[in-house]
Amino acid sequence: MAVDGNSVVRVGVCGASGRMGKEVVKTILAEDGLELVMAVDTHNAGMDAALNAGLAEPCQVSVEADLQTALQNKRPDVVVDFTAPSAVLGNALAVIRSGARSVIGTTGLSAEGMSQLEQAVAQHKTAALIAPNFAIGAVLLMRFAQEASRYFDHAEIIELHHNQKLDAPSGTALRTAELMAEAQPKFGKTNVASDKEKEILAGSRGGTTESNLHIHSVRLPGLVAHQEVIFGGLGQTLTIRHDSLDRTSFMPGVALAVRNIIHAQGLIYGLENLM
Repeated sequence: MAVDGNSVVRVGVCGASGRMGKEVVKTILAEDGLELVMAVDTHNAGMDAALNAGLAEPCQVSVEADLQTALQNKRPDVVVDFTAPSAVLGNALAVIRSGARSVIGTTGLSAEGMSQLEQAVAQHKTAALIAPNFAIGAVLLMRFAQEASRYFDHAEIIELHHNQKLDAPSGTALRTAELMAEAQPKFGKTNVASDKEKEILAGSRGGTTESNLHIHSVRLPGLVAHQEVIFGGLGQTLTIRHDSLDRTSFMPGVALAVRNIIHAQGLIYGLENLM
C-alpha cells in the first residue's frame, strides 16, 4: 500500500475513549490530509467519536467495541494505539495482519512482544512504530542526554507521572537509559560498590540498569509526564529536564508519526527514527 503526498491517510484510533485517545481523535479530525475512519474502545461504544472526545460537532464515525470487525469494515491505513499494556500486543498484531500500519503509544511491551511484532511486520510487509514518548521536547531530551553521556560517567534519571500510570519505570526513562548506555557503557564508576551500599529503606536507590544507571519513578496526582536526567562531574552538575504539562504536547508527534509511517517498513522503535 502506497500513499503519495497528495493522498488522505485513513486513520483509526484504538483506545478512543481514553484520555490520550480522545486527544488523538481531536488531532486527526483537525489535521489536513488525515481522515478519521475508525474509533475503537470498549467504553462508550456506539457514541459518535467526536462527541465522545468532547467536541461540539459529530464526525459520523462511531466508537466500536470490536477491533477485528472495525478493521474489516473501515480498512484504515494507520491505526494509533493508546490502550493498556495488556491489550496493545493483540491490537497491534491484528492491525498488522490487516495490512495497516500501527503507531503504538502504549508502553510496557515485553521483549517477546517486540519480537512478535518484528516478525509480523516482516511477514505482512508493513510497519509498526513503538514510541515511548511523542513529545518532540522529550525526544530532544533523550538526544541531549545521549550526547552528554559522552562526557559524564555519573548520572541518574528521575521520571514523574500521574498516579494512574500502570508501568514503572516509564518507557521514556528506559529508552533514555538505552541511548545513554550507547554513549557510556558504565555509569557510577566511583560510586560506593552496590554490595557495600546500605539501603535503609529497600528501593531507595531506584531501579538499576545494566549500565548502572539508577532510575527513580514518581507517581502523583497533578502530574502528566515529566523527566529529568542529572549528570554529576568534578565540581559540577548538569540537569536536562522536559515537562509535558498537557496531553496536547504529544499530538504534533502523533500526527508526524501517522504521516511518516506510511512510507516506512519494519519495526521502528522511537519517534526520532521518523523525524
